[in-house]
Amino acid sequence: MSHEIVPVDPIDVPSSSYSRPAQGREDSPEREHQYTRSLTFREHVSEPFDSERLPATLASEIQRFLRIANLVESEEPRIAYLCRFHAFEIAHHMDRNSTGRGDEEFTVIRRKEKSDVRELKRVYHAYKEYIIKHGATFNLDHSQREKLVNARRIASVLYEVLKTVTSGAGPQAIADRESIRAKSEFYVPYNILPLDRGGVHQAIMHLPEIKAAVAIVRNTRGLPPPEDFQRHQPFVDLFEFLQYAFGFQSGNVANQREHMILLLSNTIIRQPQKQSSQPKSGDEAVDALMKKFFKNYTSWCKFLGRKNNIRLPCVKKEALQYKTLYIGLYLLIWGEASNLRFMPECLCYIFHQMAYELHGVLAGDVSMITGEKVVPAYGGGNETFLEKVVTPIYKVIEKEAEKNKNGTADNSMWRNYDDLNEFFWSIECFELGWPMRSEHDFFCLEPLDTSKPRRWREKLRFRRQMKKTDEEMEDDEELGPITEEQIKPTQRWLGKTNFVEIRSFWQIFRSFDRMWSFFVLSLQALIIMACHDVESPLQIFNANIFEDVMSIFITSAFLKLIKGILDIIFKWKTRTTMPINEKKKQMARLGLAAMWTVILPVLFSHSRRKYICYFTSYKTWLGEWCFSPYMVAVTIYLTGSGVELVLFFVPAISKYIETSNHRIFKTLYWWGQPRLFIGRGVQETQISQFKYTLFWILVLLTKFAFSYAFEIKPLIEPTRLIMKVGVRNYEWHEIFPEVKSNAAAIVAVWAPIMVVYFMDTQIWYSVFCTIFGGLYGVLHHLGEIRTLGMLRGRFHTLPSAFNASLIPHSIKDEKRRKQSGFFPFNFCRGSDGQKNSMAKFVLVWNQVINSFRTEDLISNKELDLMTMPMSSEVLSGIIRWPIFLLANKFTTALSIAKDFKEKDEALYRRIRRDEYMYYAVKECYESLKYILQILVVGDLEKKIISGIINEIEESIRQSSLLEEFKLKELPTLHKKCIELVQLLVEGSEDKLPVEKIEEQHSKLVKALQDIFELVTNDMMVHGHRILDLLEPLEDSEEDTGIFMRVIEPQLFESYGERRCIHFPLPDSTSLSEQIQRFLLLLTVKDSAMDIPENLDARRRISFFATSLFMDMPDAPKVRNMMSFSVLTPHYQEDINFSTKELHSANSSVSIIFYMQKIFPDEWKNFLERMVCENLDALKREGKEEELRNWASFRGQTLCRTVRGMMYCREALKLQAFLDMADDEDILEGYDDVERSNRPLAAQLDALADMKFTYVVSCQMFGAQKSAGDPHAQDILDLMIKYSSLRVAYVEEREEIVSDNPEKVYYSILVKAVNGFDQEIYRVKLPGPPNIGEGKPENQNHAIIFTRGEALQTIDMNQDNYLEEAFKMRNLLQEFLRNRGRRPPTILGLREHIFTGRVRFHYGHPDVFDRIFHITRGGISKASRTINLSEDVFAGYNTTLRRGCITYNEYLQVGKGRDVGLNQISKFEAKVANGNSEQTISRDIYRLGQRFDFFRMLSCYFTTIGFYFSSLISVIGIYIYLYGQLYLVLSGLQKTLILEAKVKNIKSLETALASQSFLQLGLLTGLPMVMEIGLEKGFLIAFQDFILMQLQLAAFFFTFSLGTKTHYFGRTILHGGAKYRPTGRKVVVFHANFSENYRLYSRSHFIKGFELIILLVVYELFKHTSQSNMAYSFITFSVWFMSLTWLCAPFLFNPSGFTWEIIVGDWRDWNRWIKEQGGIGIQQDKSWQSWWNDEQAHLRGSGVGARCLEIVLSLRFFLYQYGLVYHLDITQSSTNIIVYALSWVVILATFLTVKAVDLGRQLFSTRKHLVYRFFKVFVFVSILTVIITLSNICHLSIKDLIVSCLAFLPTGWGLILIAQAVRPKIEGTSLWEFTQVLARAYDYGMGVVLFAPMAILAWLPIISAFQTRFLFNEAFNRRLQIQPILAGKKKK
Repeated sequence: MSHEIVPVDPIDVPSSSYSRPAQGREDSPEREHQYTRSLTFREHVSEPFDSERLPATLASEIQRFLRIANLVESEEPRIAYLCRFHAFEIAHHMDRNSTGRGDEEFTVIRRKEKSDVRELKRVYHAYKEYIIKHGATFNLDHSQREKLVNARRIASVLYEVLKTVTSGAGPQAIADRESIRAKSEFYVPYNILPLDRGGVHQAIMHLPEIKAAVAIVRNTRGLPPPEDFQRHQPFVDLFEFLQYAFGFQSGNVANQREHMILLLSNTIIRQPQKQSSQPKSGDEAVDALMKKFFKNYTSWCKFLGRKNNIRLPCVKKEALQYKTLYIGLYLLIWGEASNLRFMPECLCYIFHQMAYELHGVLAGDVSMITGEKVVPAYGGGNETFLEKVVTPIYKVIEKEAEKNKNGTADNSMWRNYDDLNEFFWSIECFELGWPMRSEHDFFCLEPLDTSKPRRWREKLRFRRQMKKTDEEMEDDEELGPITEEQIKPTQRWLGKTNFVEIRSFWQIFRSFDRMWSFFVLSLQALIIMACHDVESPLQIFNANIFEDVMSIFITSAFLKLIKGILDIIFKWKTRTTMPINEKKKQMARLGLAAMWTVILPVLFSHSRRKYICYFTSYKTWLGEWCFSPYMVAVTIYLTGSGVELVLFFVPAISKYIETSNHRIFKTLYWWGQPRLFIGRGVQETQISQFKYTLFWILVLLTKFAFSYAFEIKPLIEPTRLIMKVGVRNYEWHEIFPEVKSNAAAIVAVWAPIMVVYFMDTQIWYSVFCTIFGGLYGVLHHLGEIRTLGMLRGRFHTLPSAFNASLIPHSIKDEKRRKQSGFFPFNFCRGSDGQKNSMAKFVLVWNQVINSFRTEDLISNKELDLMTMPMSSEVLSGIIRWPIFLLANKFTTALSIAKDFKEKDEALYRRIRRDEYMYYAVKECYESLKYILQILVVGDLEKKIISGIINEIEESIRQSSLLEEFKLKELPTLHKKCIELVQLLVEGSEDKLPVEKIEEQHSKLVKALQDIFELVTNDMMVHGHRILDLLEPLEDSEEDTGIFMRVIEPQLFESYGERRCIHFPLPDSTSLSEQIQRFLLLLTVKDSAMDIPENLDARRRISFFATSLFMDMPDAPKVRNMMSFSVLTPHYQEDINFSTKELHSANSSVSIIFYMQKIFPDEWKNFLERMVCENLDALKREGKEEELRNWASFRGQTLCRTVRGMMYCREALKLQAFLDMADDEDILEGYDDVERSNRPLAAQLDALADMKFTYVVSCQMFGAQKSAGDPHAQDILDLMIKYSSLRVAYVEEREEIVSDNPEKVYYSILVKAVNGFDQEIYRVKLPGPPNIGEGKPENQNHAIIFTRGEALQTIDMNQDNYLEEAFKMRNLLQEFLRNRGRRPPTILGLREHIFTGRVRFHYGHPDVFDRIFHITRGGISKASRTINLSEDVFAGYNTTLRRGCITYNEYLQVGKGRDVGLNQISKFEAKVANGNSEQTISRDIYRLGQRFDFFRMLSCYFTTIGFYFSSLISVIGIYIYLYGQLYLVLSGLQKTLILEAKVKNIKSLETALASQSFLQLGLLTGLPMVMEIGLEKGFLIAFQDFILMQLQLAAFFFTFSLGTKTHYFGRTILHGGAKYRPTGRKVVVFHANFSENYRLYSRSHFIKGFELIILLVVYELFKHTSQSNMAYSFITFSVWFMSLTWLCAPFLFNPSGFTWEIIVGDWRDWNRWIKEQGGIGIQQDKSWQSWWNDEQAHLRGSGVGARCLEIVLSLRFFLYQYGLVYHLDITQSSTNIIVYALSWVVILATFLTVKAVDLGRQLFSTRKHLVYRFFKVFVFVSILTVIITLSNICHLSIKDLIVSCLAFLPTGWGLILIAQAVRPKIEGTSLWEFTQVLARAYDYGMGVVLFAPMAILAWLPIISAFQTRFLFNEAFNRRLQIQPILAGKKKK
């Protein structure tokens, strides 16, 4: 008997004895069962140690031992103990302060436990043999694969433990555990490709393209010997060689090895190949990758004038190896570069130096100094590259980011990613040397020495070196680096590079100076034309008018001078890195601009009206040609612009000049733009340029025509009149009484017009975008199918459209399409694959409908009505349409036929006219015939049935059906058939009890007999032919007697052994489905035409059907498609709703209650799917997990996003199945084939893995896992559910480095393996990755784990759908389409907002050309604050680097948005902050400078222009009102009306009325109306628009306008941009009053009160009764905006007018306003804390911004200055003393307030009575003063009101000024008084806002009305909103 266990099948090692050999039969089934349990059933084993909650320091080292110990605990407790013991020894070894066992103890334990070695060997060999036996098996099911994986894991761990135990080194063996682990190849964790020896049998490794790629990577022939790199074994592949040569991390090498193989394999399979040939050797694929990877690098080398270091040998095979090494080197650099990945040219520099070293190593070059072989400068030690190359540069990034001080520091004081990267755009970057010189200025973080002479000598020496040839440079590099002894430079902080992000509104002018100059010059020209009363454009060529118009070039010269001055000011901080030539150019341009500002005005003044004219010899429209010296100068001045104009019309030449590195072209281009690496050659094609040029010409012509006719020309005559009026008597003290021509009045009149002039282009742009967008949508079939009716009408075209769009075409189809000429492919489909394509359409359609059912969008009945049966008939061309298309068609056909009087042909044509009716009749007939053939088994009965069928079909053939059959009885037959089929459905074996079979059988026989009698007697004219078949039976009965005739069975009855009908029917799924379908066909009513009832299901089906008719690329086969990845960043958002969260209702209603009310139909469908009646039944059945998932899939959770994106993999597998499957497989069904055909299923998984990867960057997963956070388990559950999901996270742990603990960071990728998270790759980082903006840094650390040629970025609140996933391979083909000059690099997609009715595109679902972007800085930018809107900068960067961005309408994803006003406002504030940061960014500046004029306009008005236009539209209102206030209070308006009769200035009112359209959001809603109109019809769009207005959408848009303008303007001036978490909760909740006040006090309430005071003062003192419509609209518009800003937060606040809640809000408000602040007290607890935080933006503000803030605050003093002279008490005096006395009153008021505050502090606590008497005394004193003034000085009630209107704004202005100068007065009593005054103002504003709410809360109807309009859509869906809002009461 054997003493070792040798398992033949999965067996168990006996556990009865652990110190002696096991005994017993080897084939014992009991042992087999026990062994299998140890591999699979973890849940039955008690776990004495929690293997999951471990410190991050230990988890990666010991977790696998503890997991295996828990896995084998029940069967092998001794082995489990040894594994744990080994894990603890490792932990002790890692902790240098541990008191663990020493060497002697370790040896003693080994001697005591000698039997342990035998036990370990025995178990290890058992698992090893199991692996050998089953490891090569290909067709394992899921459970068997799990067993095999567990066996590999156990064997691998046991090998490590065994080697350590048997080693004599003790702790040394533990220290060498990495080498031991590397030798154990039973289980090597892998991501996609199992590249170890155990993985060769997996399906993915059998793909020819994978084999070819692996062969390329493993071609190590010709490499230097491994001994040169201290390696004693041959190199496994090229990546291992690079690892040992340059010191890359092993995790990085393993990651990039797989990355390279997958890229190669996907490229190889797409290369053109001959039929029936294997993939090529890979030359073309490697060349294609080389071109993609090194296009940016070679461009960089050319830009700097250096020869690239990619040097290839002449031998083809060696060249292939070299190319692979170069690509691998770049990938390894990129994979380990961490935050350096945001600096693409820095990576180019590193690659440039290392590629030179690589070539030297490969070529075996010998150093001329040492005489030894060339080796890399940094050697090949472990982590050398990270420590020596990456970390020094990373430390610079980190330290510079710290200077940002969380966004409060000035941008000129620190270098961001762009500054550091752009250092490598200059030739000076090579001063860094290689190895990099740590004393170089690049590494200097603070200025140390400003000594210049030595620095200049160093630069001069370097530049001399730069002039050497490439050969001389190579010789210098061979001499080695410059040593510190040779040169010791003085370090100096380099400062900013090329650009400084200065906060100023001048940035807008500087970035888009051509646009602003154009508008200014156009305005000047229009005013000149209006002054000359020009009526026709041809009048401009009149000599005098033309000369005056030519004066615009003087203005142009001054604008260019301003631009030159701004350039120097804004670039001043870059002077240390700016090339000397650039400095000279800036000064020369400034001097030239200054020269023209002198020359042109002088020549214009001297040559005015002094020109020489020449009459033309022929009569032309010019008549004469005149010129003057000024015109000659202008011609010279415009020479440069003329050249630009010529180049504009020839973009190809312009692009060539910009991108050329030829010295002549560089010189020509040098004057126009600074020579930068990016932004060159961004021109579009001639056709594209013509399109957008024509668009903008139309926009500008319309804008200027409107401005001239309605804004400028009508103002000319009133202006002339105003200038003639002489004003002598002002109603106030005029400070400048000698000013002539009433200049101030003219400014007050013209200023609002100027604002509107510069703003209304945005309006016209929106209008024309709507028009052209509508035309584009129509031409591209957007809205082809808008309603269910249109879907039913066009459904018969869907299979052909599906075939054309989503099915790969055969070679014949491709040839036929090319030969089709003008006609598209849809009209010339071949017939070869059409039948097969119909089957494919049916399969895909059913999968989509099944996904709807899985998502609970439809019910079981709707599922039956919408699916299409799959049968062999589909292959023969017979289509069985979904029943919802055939609803009531059969009944209608019966009604038609019943009373039809004409011939058969007419009846046929009538039915055939409706295709679906024809199919319904045909299918019903065929189904009945088929069922009867199976049901009737008696010989006679079958003969009778056949006879009837033959009679029917013969009459149809002879067109005599109406003659031979009485069709009046068809309704009766219809009822009988329904009865028959219902009996068949009820009588199925799984539903009918055995005791009732006979009863059911009798009913069935009777039904058949009734049908037979009805057909033969009542319907058939010749029914006797069928009855004749019964005569033989009757004859035989005559001989047997009467008794026997009575007991003989009737027709269809069974007797004895004779069975006439087969009942119950055979147990066949297909038969049951056909019977069920037949019953539905017979019984379904018109209501079935309205399914699906769910609105989301309707929308998705309609869009999917519409998209099939859109222009999309042809679908390739899955194997030939581009591979792609999806990346989702996740921080701490919800993954799943926990059970506690679902049912908790502490602060509001519970989530599950909310979900039931918001999604009632889906809740009903979910209960039906779960076979439960209600929520309590779900709990009883233990289906809490399904309930969690259902609720989570309807919130903005990560699990919803993961489910949606994993549809991509499901779709790819199905499409791959359709690509490979034959007809029989398709008929069998995808799900059945996947279960039964394991080799095919494995191949489908392999293809899906090769083409699709999904990585979720869960940044906090490591910390959550260590802390036992439930979120970690939720993430693990997602990985278990979706096996191909990968999670990347950052691990932070402490390690001992040089005897000091240091925090170390790792990027880790994990996947789920048998219920646990398995670490795949671990890449050490140089430091914490989040040093900039969080989200892009989170994406950046995980991007190295993505795969493929494309990358889709998805936010965690997005969703995807199965039907949309089928179009992904079409979308990816867009990358192979040329869009003009180049294929696209970013594909934009549309979004559907599933949390509301608003739809817009924000950029998150974009698909990136992955290789393009990883070589050019990534998919976002991450500099702190400046890149707050990180996603949009990816688009800017792509465009500047000559990428191409397209937008595709045929594919959509879901998107969640915030649904509460406060959340939306926070989001709007964040976006406005981001746009303000974009305004001052270098990206916008370069786009504005590098684009041609018209493309620049598009860039401006689609980005920051929208926000700036919104800002100046609000500013225009202020300018208008303050201008009118000046005219009213100064008395100018009265004088002008009386003397000049200037009453209503029409132009001003018309212009401002047009402006109010923008405030109301009417024009911003136009694109939405057009989109809805195209997709759903314009009637529905109009209805939706009106409904939105009834729901107070205008309030929302106007309120949103205030949010945008406030945060946009404030951020540009003061900074303070930050990410604002909005929350993604689903429950509607009430925000209390204090929260609303904190959010909107400064952004809306203050401005609203200011506007109201302006309007009130104007109405009180105006001297005219303006009553025309335009003026009324203006006044209404301003009143509307101000009231909206004050009331909207309360109108849109649920339960905002409920009395009980109002009372609670008031108490909370009083508590908050009175609470003292301090350290640690949050702003939601105290007014003082909030007030201090509200001024945070001023703390980092510069002197200029503070001064501007003070200047803007001075406007509040205008009220006081003007109003005090209108008091009755002044008796019409205009002396300045009156104004001085008003300040005395203000001072007295302030002293009174201060006295009351002091009294409160002194007496309110201890001497309360004294405090009361004091307040009474103050009140009586004030009252006495008022009464005295009333009697003596005639003080009136009106004076008191006017005084309040005058002094309240003054007090607020003083508060604002005090806040601006806070650093100067903080700590003084003045600042304390400012706080007291500010608190009083806030309290007063709060009371004024709160009072109307309290009054309205008394009226119950107000609360009901608010609920109605706030939840109008919910009311339409019959939801219960009131219980949601009062969820607590329900409890």
